[in-house]
Amino acid sequence: MAFKTDIEIAREATKRPIQEIGGKLGIPSEDLLPYGHDKAKLSQSFIDGVQGRRNGKLILVTAINPTPAGEGKTTTTVGLGDGLNRIGKNAAICIREASLGPCFGMKGGAAGGGYAQVVPMEEMNLHFTGDFHAITSAHNLLSAMIDNHIYWGNALEIDQRRVVWRRVLDMNDRALRDMVTSLGGVANGFPRQTGFDITVASEVMAILCLATGLDDLQKRLGDIIVAYTRDRKPIYARDIKADGAMTVLLKDAMQPNLVQTLENNPAFVHGGPFANIAHGCNSVIATTTALKLADYVVTEAGFGADLGAEKFMNIKCRKAGIAPDAVVIVATVRAMKMNGGVAKADLGAENVAAVEAGCANLGRHIGNVKSFGVPVVVAINHFAGDTEAEVQAVQSYVATQGSEAVLCKHWAEGSAGTEALARKVVDIIDEGGADFAPIYPDDMPLFEKIETIATAIYHADGVVADARIRDQLTAWEEAGYGHLPVCMAKTQYSFTTDPGARGAPTGFTIPVREVRLSAGAGFIVAICGEIMTMPGLPRVPSAEAIMLNEAGDIEGLF
Repeated sequence: MAFKTDIEIAREATKRPIQEIGGKLGIPSEDLLPYGHDKAKLSQSFIDGVQGRRNGKLILVTAINPTPAGEGKTTTTVGLGDGLNRIGKNAAICIREASLGPCFGMKGGAAGGGYAQVVPMEEMNLHFTGDFHAITSAHNLLSAMIDNHIYWGNALEIDQRRVVWRRVLDMNDRALRDMVTSLGGVANGFPRQTGFDITVASEVMAILCLATGLDDLQKRLGDIIVAYTRDRKPIYARDIKADGAMTVLLKDAMQPNLVQTLENNPAFVHGGPFANIAHGCNSVIATTTALKLADYVVTEAGFGADLGAEKFMNIKCRKAGIAPDAVVIVATVRAMKMNGGVAKADLGAENVAAVEAGCANLGRHIGNVKSFGVPVVVAINHFAGDTEAEVQAVQSYVATQGSEAVLCKHWAEGSAGTEALARKVVDIIDEGGADFAPIYPDDMPLFEKIETIATAIYHADGVVADARIRDQLTAWEEAGYGHLPVCMAKTQYSFTTDPGARGAPTGFTIPVREVRLSAGAGFIVAICGEIMTMPGLPRVPSAEAIMLNEAGDIEGLF
């Protein structure tokens, strides 16, 4: 049987005018700033006007560690949102925007898949409303102003060896990771070593995702530490006088984007992905606004629960004053087999023993999420080759963990395939079992916060970090930053820093090779193992198959 591709399904969608979609949430058409007929930004004045309303219920969708077999977290987020609307609930979806890096690299887009997608799929996965371009421009404006300040006399006495602000680009380009700038003589400035990160790893991205409005945005931008003097005094973006212009560039990007699912239900798409190197959540302003407009809000956090869900709980919820009422962990039979030691080429054959062996990864995520005091349900994202015995093996295992696994067929059937999951989630919320709390307090020392995540979430024996890193954390504590949460940058494929260590490994440590202070965003980044903040393209990048056909339509996006 030949299946239609995601892009073919999306192109056949019957979209409704975006004003009609906004009307489902009570948004007047004059408060929607349209980008064409099928997407719009939500005005700040409307957002301000709904803050007095009570919040709806918040549902977080997370997943097991990703495998080449596929999990479908965004697809399940969209499917659950459609399923809730199908059973008569007023529900909205809040997902993240797509980076061009994975679209042209290996992972693909971020609009869901099959009959559980957000549209317009092509535009969402490419330039969309220009938010990432604005973030890239604002970030690099600050970079240019730093070098320009040094060139024109360096009144702030910046130590050129201690400029910590790198440049960014929304593309996977390993050649830009480390470089020397300003070569070519006096007219080009003073040479120094620097490099590029991908835009989603930018502190400006994190600030936009965590800011509550334009005033908060500008304050946070001004708080960015860009360099130090010779006597280690920090230099802030406001010292460079860049915060005002950066805010201007981000004015429109700060407004959440409204689009629709294939079933014409509202979806807010705002904020950056990549929970392996960033905090990887939908923006605070989009999520908190959706909570004022809908009875149920379904959002996602990137990669496995050890990364995205941990950061959602410990960073986003802490900063935004929100808490999930239920958590859905997405798993697939195929991924369980891979965690059980089956090669990707052999996933088509029934192997109940491998499924059972691989369930240890899922079990660890269930326990981790429950440690935050929230109830958990597992969504088994169905693939055509799954057998009844394999599905039953997952359901039986999850039952031993004190949760329930619900088979979902939204990829093939849309909301009809998630009715059971939607009803289960509503039941869990109605039971009121959530008692959310982050797993570490604000006043815990920074290195202990890193250790807590490593031991309680990754189940490591401990953390390895040299004296330089420990001393840096202590210095930040003495400077008044000890209350900040920690954003771990680590491979998404494993609880360890070894991408090949699947399942639920034990007997390992987490090496921290670098720490970065994101004073504007309000967290410390701990870079672990070999993770890169500027990814590279794979041997055969997706870009090789993306093109325009004879009709002028895009092919190859997925």
